[in-house]
Amino acid sequence: MGRLYGITPFTLLDFPGETACIAWFAGCNLRCVYCHNPEIVEGRGEKDDAELVNFLKKRVGKLSGVVFSGGEATYYPGLAGLMRAAKELGYKTKLDTNGARPDVLTGLLEEGILDYVALDYKCPPDRAAEITGTDKFTSSFEQSLRLLIEASRNGLGLEIRTTYHPDLMTEEELGAMMKKLDGLGYRGIYYIQGLASFGEKTLGGVRPPERKADFSLLPEPENFRVSFRNFPDMQ
Repeated sequence: MGRLYGITPFTLLDFPGETACIAWFAGCNLRCVYCHNPEIVEGRGEKDDAELVNFLKKRVGKLSGVVFSGGEATYYPGLAGLMRAAKELGYKTKLDTNGARPDVLTGLLEEGILDYVALDYKCPPDRAAEITGTDKFTSSFEQSLRLLIEASRNGLGLEIRTTYHPDLMTEEELGAMMKKLDGLGYRGIYYIQGLASFGEKTLGGVRPPERKADFSLLPEPENFRVSFRNFPDMQ
């Protein structure tokens, strides 16, 4: 699990402040019902590390960042080596992760090869099995959450995000997650994002919501700012 699946050559949206590419890694420890990358999660990467490194060499001076995404990139044994190669070429690095591998995150932070992290805060622990397919990652996620919030106080760029479907999770449950972040002293932006796809394009065949979310029910955070993504009626 975890080989390089593909490369998106250009993005202005996925790495704040950077002109970046995205390296996609196949395989994931979760099976989130709303996942819109089933072909990556359940697929097998066929590309070699050299393909990404050669791509980055050709884009020096044209791109400034590399996003390592998936799937779940932290399951790929060569992740640190690829990040190291990107840093040596002058790129900034960003990791999209579900927090399942705090040991890997610790290594990347200690080596100083990780600039920015987007952490997916999926759901409250008691909803994990239903929404993500397993509850075995909850303890690891807790470790990663605390680790990354602490690292953000020392210069790591960090955003925390939750994909929200009002038929899958209540506003009260989402509010409890926000209170958790406040209690841990998170001071970045918390992104609440709507689903990008529905039906057969998602891993669990999720249907469009039957009710509209009432975000007025959410608590007012003390330490961080909330931003909403992919909710057309809030654009």
